[in-house]
Amino acid sequence: MEAQKDAYPSVFLSLTDVDLPVDFTNDYTKYSDFKPLAKGGKAILQTCMDNALGRIVVHKSIHTHMQDNVRERRRFMREAKISAQLQHPNTIPVYEIGRDPEGNLYFTMKRIAGLNLYQIMDRLKWDFPGVQEDYSLDRLLEILLQACYALANAHAHGVIHRDLKPENILVGQYGEVSLVDWGVAKVWGMPNEDRTLEQRERAESITATGQRPGTPLYMSPEQIIGNYYVDNRTDVWAIGVMLYELLCLEVPFKGRTVHQTFDQIIHEKPALPSYRQRNDFKRVIPSELEAIAMRAMSKKPADRQSGVREVIEQIRSFRNNKLLIS
Repeated sequence: MEAQKDAYPSVFLSLTDVDLPVDFTNDYTKYSDFKPLAKGGKAILQTCMDNALGRIVVHKSIHTHMQDNVRERRRFMREAKISAQLQHPNTIPVYEIGRDPEGNLYFTMKRIAGLNLYQIMDRLKWDFPGVQEDYSLDRLLEILLQACYALANAHAHGVIHRDLKPENILVGQYGEVSLVDWGVAKVWGMPNEDRTLEQRERAESITATGQRPGTPLYMSPEQIIGNYYVDNRTDVWAIGVMLYELLCLEVPFKGRTVHQTFDQIIHEKPALPSYRQRNDFKRVIPSELEAIAMRAMSKKPADRQSGVREVIEQIRSFRNNKLLIS
Protein backbone atom coordinates (compact mmCIF):
# COMPACT_ATOMS: atom_id res chain seq x y z
CA MET A 1 0.00 0.00 0.00
CA GLU A 2 2.91 2.34 0.79
CA ALA A 3 4.45 1.68 -2.63
CA GLN A 4 1.14 2.52 -4.27
CA LYS A 5 0.99 5.81 -2.35
CA ASP A 6 4.54 6.68 -3.43
CA ALA A 7 3.45 6.30 -7.07
CA TYR A 8 1.42 9.52 -6.66
CA PRO A 9 3.73 11.94 -4.83
CA SER A 10 2.35 15.41 -4.21
CA VAL A 11 3.53 18.23 -6.45
CA PHE A 12 4.83 21.14 -4.35
CA LEU A 13 5.30 24.79 -5.24
CA SER A 14 8.97 24.48 -4.30
CA LEU A 15 9.36 22.02 -7.19
CA THR A 16 7.41 23.93 -9.83
CA ASP A 17 7.81 27.71 -9.64
CA VAL A 18 11.57 27.80 -9.05
CA ASP A 19 13.58 29.41 -11.84
CA LEU A 20 16.48 27.66 -13.52
CA PRO A 21 19.92 28.15 -11.93
CA VAL A 22 21.88 31.09 -13.31
CA ASP A 23 24.64 28.78 -14.56
CA PHE A 24 22.20 26.33 -16.18
CA THR A 25 23.27 25.35 -19.69
CA ASN A 26 21.81 23.17 -22.42
CA ASP A 27 22.53 22.38 -26.06
CA TYR A 28 20.19 24.70 -27.96
CA THR A 29 22.05 24.16 -31.24
CA LYS A 30 20.24 20.84 -31.75
CA TYR A 31 17.02 22.74 -32.61
CA SER A 32 16.46 23.96 -36.16
CA ASP A 33 13.79 24.64 -38.78
CA PHE A 34 11.53 26.72 -36.53
CA LYS A 35 8.01 27.27 -37.85
CA PRO A 36 5.19 29.32 -36.23
CA LEU A 37 2.38 27.31 -34.67
CA ALA A 38 0.44 29.78 -32.49
CA LYS A 39 0.94 33.06 -30.68
CA GLY A 40 -0.93 34.28 -27.62
CA GLY A 41 -0.69 37.31 -25.43
CA LYS A 42 1.95 35.73 -23.23
CA ALA A 43 3.61 32.86 -25.09
CA ILE A 44 4.76 31.75 -28.53
CA LEU A 45 4.38 28.21 -29.87
CA GLN A 46 6.57 26.93 -32.68
CA THR A 47 7.45 23.57 -34.15
CA CYS A 48 11.10 22.74 -34.65
CA MET A 49 13.35 19.81 -35.44
CA ASP A 50 15.22 18.16 -32.59
CA ASN A 51 18.24 17.02 -34.58
CA ALA A 52 19.63 14.93 -31.72
CA LEU A 53 16.65 12.57 -31.86
CA GLY A 54 15.43 13.31 -35.39
CA ARG A 55 11.90 14.33 -34.44
CA ILE A 56 9.67 17.38 -34.66
CA VAL A 57 8.73 18.89 -31.29
CA VAL A 58 6.71 21.86 -30.06
CA HIS A 59 8.80 24.73 -28.68
CA LYS A 60 7.08 27.09 -26.23
CA SER A 61 8.57 30.35 -25.00
CA ILE A 62 7.43 33.52 -23.24
CA HIS A 63 7.23 36.71 -25.28
CA THR A 64 10.51 38.60 -25.06
CA HIS A 65 8.86 41.62 -23.45
CA MET A 66 7.49 39.39 -20.65
CA GLN A 67 10.71 37.56 -19.82
CA ASP A 68 11.35 39.89 -16.87
CA ASN A 69 7.81 39.48 -15.49
CA VAL A 70 8.36 37.38 -12.37
CA ARG A 71 4.72 36.25 -12.17
CA GLU A 72 4.67 35.04 -15.78
CA ARG A 73 8.04 33.32 -15.46
CA ARG A 74 6.74 31.40 -12.44
CA ARG A 75 3.59 30.37 -14.30
CA PHE A 76 5.68 29.28 -17.26
CA MET A 77 7.93 27.16 -15.06
CA ARG A 78 4.88 25.75 -13.27
CA GLU A 79 3.25 24.69 -16.54
CA ALA A 80 6.41 22.96 -17.75
CA LYS A 81 7.23 21.22 -14.49
CA ILE A 82 3.68 20.10 -13.66
CA SER A 83 3.33 18.63 -17.16
CA ALA A 84 6.66 16.86 -16.69
CA GLN A 85 5.93 15.57 -13.18
CA LEU A 86 2.39 14.26 -13.74
CA GLN A 87 3.53 11.63 -16.29
CA HIS A 88 0.16 10.42 -17.54
CA PRO A 89 -0.90 9.17 -21.00
CA ASN A 90 -3.37 12.06 -21.25
CA THR A 91 -0.83 14.73 -20.31
CA ILE A 92 1.62 15.94 -22.96
CA PRO A 93 5.18 14.95 -22.00
CA VAL A 94 7.76 17.71 -21.66
CA TYR A 95 11.12 16.84 -23.20
CA GLU A 96 13.37 19.69 -22.10
CA ILE A 97 13.35 23.03 -20.33
CA GLY A 98 16.07 25.63 -20.72
CA ARG A 99 17.16 29.02 -22.01
CA ASP A 100 17.78 30.01 -25.60
CA PRO A 101 20.98 31.88 -26.62
CA GLU A 102 19.33 35.19 -25.64
CA GLY A 103 18.57 33.86 -22.17
CA ASN A 104 14.82 33.47 -22.73
CA LEU A 105 12.99 30.58 -21.07
CA TYR A 106 11.58 27.81 -23.25
CA PHE A 107 10.47 24.21 -23.03
CA THR A 108 9.87 21.55 -25.64
CA MET A 109 7.11 18.97 -25.67
CA LYS A 110 5.40 16.35 -27.79
CA ARG A 111 3.60 17.60 -30.88
CA ILE A 112 -0.10 16.69 -31.14
CA ALA A 113 -1.57 17.10 -34.63
CA GLY A 114 -5.33 17.45 -34.55
CA LEU A 115 -8.10 19.62 -33.11
CA ASN A 116 -9.07 20.86 -29.69
CA LEU A 117 -12.51 20.10 -28.25
CA TYR A 118 -13.77 23.62 -28.92
CA GLN A 119 -12.89 23.29 -32.61
CA ILE A 120 -14.69 19.95 -32.75
CA MET A 121 -17.85 21.42 -31.21
CA ASP A 122 -17.62 24.41 -33.53
CA ARG A 123 -17.55 22.07 -36.53
CA LEU A 124 -20.56 20.25 -35.14
CA LYS A 125 -22.42 23.55 -34.81
CA TRP A 126 -21.66 24.44 -38.42
CA ASP A 127 -22.39 20.90 -39.60
CA PHE A 128 -19.08 20.30 -41.36
CA PRO A 129 -19.29 17.33 -43.76
CA GLY A 130 -18.81 14.03 -41.93
CA VAL A 131 -18.27 15.60 -38.52
CA GLN A 132 -21.44 14.17 -36.94
CA GLU A 133 -20.42 10.69 -38.03
CA ASP A 134 -16.88 11.17 -36.70
CA TYR A 135 -18.00 12.71 -33.39
CA SER A 136 -21.07 10.94 -32.10
CA LEU A 137 -22.19 11.62 -28.53
CA ASP A 138 -20.44 8.45 -27.41
CA ARG A 139 -17.19 9.59 -29.03
CA LEU A 140 -17.47 12.98 -27.34
CA LEU A 141 -18.03 11.27 -23.99
CA GLU A 142 -14.88 9.21 -24.54
CA ILE A 143 -12.89 12.39 -25.22
CA LEU A 144 -14.21 13.97 -22.02
CA LEU A 145 -13.45 10.79 -20.07
CA GLN A 146 -9.85 10.80 -21.29
CA ALA A 147 -9.46 14.37 -20.05
CA CYS A 148 -11.01 13.29 -16.74
CA TYR A 149 -8.41 10.53 -16.39
CA ALA A 150 -5.65 13.13 -16.67
CA LEU A 151 -7.48 15.28 -14.14
CA ALA A 152 -7.94 12.41 -11.68
CA ASN A 153 -4.21 11.72 -11.89
CA ALA A 154 -3.45 15.41 -11.26
CA HIS A 155 -5.77 15.49 -8.23
CA ALA A 156 -4.01 12.40 -6.85
CA HIS A 157 -0.79 14.45 -7.01
CA GLY A 158 -2.42 17.41 -5.24
CA VAL A 159 -2.72 19.49 -8.43
CA ILE A 160 -5.92 21.43 -9.27
CA HIS A 161 -6.07 22.62 -12.89
CA ARG A 162 -8.36 25.68 -12.37
CA ASP A 163 -8.48 26.59 -16.08
CA LEU A 164 -10.41 23.76 -17.70
CA LYS A 165 -12.08 24.56 -21.01
CA PRO A 166 -12.55 22.83 -24.39
CA GLU A 167 -9.55 24.68 -25.87
CA ASN A 168 -7.33 22.87 -23.36
CA ILE A 169 -8.41 19.39 -24.46
CA LEU A 170 -6.47 18.33 -27.55
CA VAL A 171 -7.61 15.43 -29.74
CA GLY A 172 -4.99 13.91 -32.04
CA GLN A 173 -5.56 12.50 -35.49
CA TYR A 174 -5.42 8.96 -34.13
CA GLY A 175 -7.72 9.49 -31.16
CA GLU A 176 -5.17 10.44 -28.51
CA VAL A 177 -6.49 12.99 -25.98
CA SER A 178 -4.34 15.38 -23.96
CA LEU A 179 -5.22 17.87 -21.22
CA VAL A 180 -2.93 20.90 -21.46
CA ASP A 181 -2.18 24.36 -20.03
CA TRP A 182 -1.25 23.91 -16.37
CA GLY A 183 0.07 27.46 -15.97
CA VAL A 184 -2.53 28.56 -13.39
CA ALA A 185 -2.80 25.21 -11.62
CA LYS A 186 -2.85 25.16 -7.83
CA VAL A 187 -0.26 22.96 -6.12
CA TRP A 188 0.68 22.21 -2.52
CA GLY A 189 2.38 25.09 -0.74
CA MET A 190 0.85 27.84 -2.88
CA PRO A 191 0.05 31.03 -0.92
CA ASN A 192 -3.30 32.81 -1.21
CA GLU A 193 -3.34 34.75 -4.47
CA ASP A 194 -4.67 38.21 -5.14
CA ARG A 195 -8.25 37.27 -5.97
CA THR A 196 -8.98 40.68 -7.51
CA LEU A 197 -6.12 40.28 -9.98
CA GLU A 198 -7.19 36.73 -10.88
CA GLN A 199 -10.77 37.80 -11.58
CA ARG A 200 -9.61 40.79 -13.62
CA GLU A 201 -7.40 38.57 -15.79
CA ARG A 202 -10.32 36.26 -16.53
CA ALA A 203 -12.61 39.19 -17.24
CA GLU A 204 -10.11 40.48 -19.77
CA SER A 205 -10.11 37.13 -21.56
CA ILE A 206 -13.88 37.14 -22.03
CA THR A 207 -13.96 40.71 -23.36
CA ALA A 208 -10.81 40.57 -25.50
CA THR A 209 -11.57 41.62 -29.06
CA GLY A 210 -11.38 38.84 -31.60
CA GLN A 211 -10.87 36.09 -29.06
CA ARG A 212 -13.14 33.25 -28.07
CA PRO A 213 -14.44 34.04 -24.55
CA GLY A 214 -12.98 30.99 -22.90
CA THR A 215 -11.98 30.73 -19.27
CA PRO A 216 -14.74 32.76 -17.51
CA LEU A 217 -17.47 30.60 -19.07
CA TYR A 218 -16.10 27.61 -17.14
CA MET A 219 -15.23 29.32 -13.84
CA SER A 220 -16.90 28.02 -10.70
CA PRO A 221 -18.87 30.31 -8.36
CA GLU A 222 -16.16 30.03 -5.71
CA GLN A 223 -13.51 31.20 -8.19
CA ILE A 224 -15.59 34.23 -9.16
CA ILE A 225 -16.44 35.15 -5.57
CA GLY A 226 -12.77 34.84 -4.72
CA ASN A 227 -12.81 32.17 -2.03
CA TYR A 228 -9.28 31.47 -0.94
CA TYR A 229 -10.04 27.79 -0.44
CA VAL A 230 -10.60 26.29 -3.88
CA ASP A 231 -10.37 22.49 -4.04
CA ASN A 232 -10.72 19.79 -6.69
CA ARG A 233 -14.47 20.35 -6.91
CA THR A 234 -13.84 23.56 -8.85
CA ASP A 235 -12.52 21.29 -11.63
CA VAL A 236 -15.62 19.12 -11.26
CA TRP A 237 -17.71 22.24 -11.98
CA ALA A 238 -15.82 22.90 -15.23
CA ILE A 239 -16.23 19.27 -16.32
CA GLY A 240 -19.97 19.67 -15.72
CA VAL A 241 -20.07 22.79 -17.89
CA MET A 242 -18.23 21.00 -20.70
CA LEU A 243 -20.51 17.95 -20.46
CA TYR A 244 -23.51 20.30 -20.71
CA GLU A 245 -21.95 21.90 -23.79
CA LEU A 246 -21.24 18.53 -25.41
CA LEU A 247 -24.90 17.58 -25.02
CA CYS A 248 -26.50 20.64 -26.63
CA LEU A 249 -23.58 22.63 -28.14
CA GLU A 250 -24.46 25.63 -25.98
CA VAL A 251 -22.74 26.90 -22.83
CA PRO A 252 -25.01 27.02 -19.76
CA PHE A 253 -24.00 30.55 -18.75
CA LYS A 254 -23.27 33.45 -21.07
CA GLY A 255 -24.41 37.02 -20.53
CA ARG A 256 -23.93 40.08 -22.70
CA THR A 257 -21.11 41.23 -20.47
CA VAL A 258 -18.61 39.45 -18.28
CA HIS A 259 -20.45 40.72 -15.20
CA GLN A 260 -23.74 39.26 -16.42
CA THR A 261 -22.00 35.96 -17.06
CA PHE A 262 -20.52 35.95 -13.57
CA ASP A 263 -23.92 36.84 -12.08
CA GLN A 264 -25.54 33.92 -13.93
CA ILE A 265 -22.87 31.50 -12.73
CA ILE A 266 -23.31 32.59 -9.11
CA HIS A 267 -27.10 32.91 -8.96
CA GLU A 268 -28.93 31.23 -11.86
CA LYS A 269 -29.76 27.60 -12.57
CA PRO A 270 -29.46 26.84 -16.29
CA ALA A 271 -32.17 25.12 -18.30
CA LEU A 272 -31.63 21.44 -19.02
CA PRO A 273 -29.52 20.78 -22.13
CA SER A 274 -32.53 19.18 -23.82
CA TYR A 275 -34.28 22.57 -23.69
CA ARG A 276 -31.26 24.38 -25.15
CA GLN A 277 -30.75 22.38 -28.34
CA ARG A 278 -30.36 24.27 -31.57
CA ASN A 279 -33.13 23.74 -34.11
CA ASP A 280 -30.57 22.68 -36.72
CA PHE A 281 -28.87 20.19 -34.39
CA LYS A 282 -31.18 17.62 -32.88
CA ARG A 283 -30.02 14.54 -31.01
CA VAL A 284 -31.46 12.48 -28.20
CA ILE A 285 -30.04 13.82 -24.93
CA PRO A 286 -30.09 11.14 -22.22
CA SER A 287 -31.55 12.36 -18.95
CA GLU A 288 -28.83 10.45 -17.06
CA LEU A 289 -26.13 12.62 -18.63
CA GLU A 290 -28.15 15.77 -17.98
CA ALA A 291 -28.32 14.80 -14.30
CA ILE A 292 -24.54 14.28 -14.12
CA ALA A 293 -23.87 17.70 -15.68
CA MET A 294 -26.44 19.53 -13.55
CA ARG A 295 -25.13 18.03 -10.31
CA ALA A 296 -21.55 18.94 -11.23
CA MET A 297 -22.75 22.53 -11.68
CA SER A 298 -24.28 22.79 -8.21
CA LYS A 299 -23.56 26.21 -6.72
CA LYS A 300 -22.25 24.70 -3.48
CA PRO A 301 -19.16 22.48 -3.88
CA ALA A 302 -20.57 20.08 -1.25
CA ASP A 303 -23.56 19.36 -3.52
CA ARG A 304 -21.39 18.31 -6.47
CA GLN A 305 -19.77 14.95 -7.07
CA SER A 306 -17.07 14.38 -4.46
CA GLY A 307 -14.38 14.42 -7.12
CA VAL A 308 -13.64 13.75 -10.77
CA ARG A 309 -13.39 10.01 -10.08
CA GLU A 310 -17.09 9.99 -9.21
CA VAL A 311 -17.89 11.80 -12.47
CA ILE A 312 -15.86 9.17 -14.34
CA GLU A 313 -17.76 6.33 -12.69
CA GLN A 314 -21.12 7.94 -13.44
CA ILE A 315 -20.32 8.42 -17.14
CA ARG A 316 -18.88 4.91 -17.35
CA SER A 317 -21.98 3.48 -15.72
CA PHE A 318 -24.20 5.25 -18.25
CA ARG A 319 -22.16 3.96 -21.18
CA ASN A 320 -22.08 0.40 -19.83
CA ASN A 321 -25.85 0.35 -19.25
CA LYS A 322 -26.40 1.74 -22.73
CA LEU A 323 -24.33 -1.09 -24.22
CA LEU A 324 -26.26 -3.70 -22.21
CA ILE A 325 -29.61 -2.33 -23.39
CA SER A 326 -28.54 -2.16 -27.03
